[in-house]
Amino acid sequence: MTTFRISEAAALLGVSADTVRRWVDGGRLAASRDEHGHRIVPGAELAAFARDQARGGAAERGERFSSARNRMRGIVTEVTRDGVMAQVEIQAGPFRIVSLMSREAADELGLETGVVADAVVKSTTVVVELPEEHA
Repeated sequence: MTTFRISEAAALLGVSADTVRRWVDGGRLAASRDEHGHRIVPGAELAAFARDQARGGAAERGERFSSARNRMRGIVTEVTRDGVMAQVEIQAGPFRIVSLMSREAADELGLETGVVADAVVKSTTVVVELPEEHA
């Protein structure tokens, strides 16, 4: 069974290791200790927790209902406009997301460097790759 150390779980959930420790200490996330005394979280438990966090918190965060399920909040790092189109780059945690849209849409949204924005992705094709250490 795949297990994750607290720091690895935190990186995957996009929170601090202290937050994950509080969740474990509060009984919200299951963990045990390895042979060295380090806390580890079973992969299946972490996946279920992440799924519940994503599904349960949408209404509480005031998000609109949408058929798009891939939503990442980040900061706009660059907006390049020409006469018709705009390229918007968002840094969402460790992920760089680039969107091409009409200049009109970028202007209406007020997209500028430093603005917080949600990247909402709906696609018919998503390529999934394993990191080199798991291949």
